[in-house]
Amino acid sequence: MQSIGSPLMWSLFAAFVVVALLIDFFVMTKQGAHRVSTKEAAIWSVLWVCVALAFNGWLWLYLGGTGADESAQAIADGKAIEFLTGYLIEKALAVDNIFVFLMLFTYFAVPPEFQKRVLMIGILGALVLRAVMILVGAWLITQFHWILYVFGAFLLFTGIKMWWAAGQEPDLDNNPALKWVRSRFKIAPDYDGEKFFTVVGGVKMATPLLVVIILIGIVDVVFAVDSIPAIFAITTDPFIVLTSNVFAILGLRAMYFLLANMHEKFHLLSYGLAIILVFIGCKMLLIDIYKIPVVYSLGFTAVTLAVTMILSLKIPPKGTPGGAYPFGQKKDDEAKSE
Repeated sequence: MQSIGSPLMWSLFAAFVVVALLIDFFVMTKQGAHRVSTKEAAIWSVLWVCVALAFNGWLWLYLGGTGADESAQAIADGKAIEFLTGYLIEKALAVDNIFVFLMLFTYFAVPPEFQKRVLMIGILGALVLRAVMILVGAWLITQFHWILYVFGAFLLFTGIKMWWAAGQEPDLDNNPALKWVRSRFKIAPDYDGEKFFTVVGGVKMATPLLVVIILIGIVDVVFAVDSIPAIFAITTDPFIVLTSNVFAILGLRAMYFLLANMHEKFHLLSYGLAIILVFIGCKMLLIDIYKIPVVYSLGFTAVTLAVTMILSLKIPPKGTPGGAYPFGQKKDDEAKSE
């Protein structure tokens, strides 16, 4: 499989990720356990987005985007658009991760000052997991071209499923993953600082914090299965696939704290993500018939996200006084009465 990633580029990128994580760890350790303010989250979110855009600018220049050579210019332009599109899609899909994280933190009543550490561990796990799955996915596509159709059909199915599930409250009590965790660990009734294990009545037990981390790891697996095929619909270059994924994940923790108190305002965003997944699935299924230009994918993704966010602000959430029911949905009790 062809890739623009030279040994030097891979080395520089790996070094950057390590340095970024070390800085993040250093700042987190220095600050200690504390509640992350909206201002702090906004600053870090903007910083991570700027870093991703700066990397894309460096990539464009490195590949010859200055126009001195027309063929190099075309490659640089194409790869820069692929990275930006992939980054935007992965960033958008990460919003769904955030809402699930919020649900877990609420269900387990995780104190705000402990959430930062949990998310950091989850991000580390996600980085390793994505790297492995991307390399495996790239190898599969190289060996079996038809796997693209499998990815496309899966994304189409996932998008439709996400549309029907949007707006519905998940039942964590009957969640198979949570049942599995409870069957494997004795869980303490209360938190013990940021410890993962504690002793209650002479018995060693897992704290709820460890349970949350395990569940977030499972969530990472589930969402990686969705998002990685999506980026392969944009590009099959492993370097672009991995870098766009990593930059989206690095800003995930800051974006969580920024959006945690705003999820109700963007209650229609799941519908937008569903539409994007269906579009990408169709793009992948049509790959040997008509290749939809990457710039069209970028425009469609950006417009869909913008429209659903604007509609979210204009249409009240379901169940609010005088609120409308988006996309023809009604409350269960009203539907039953008809």
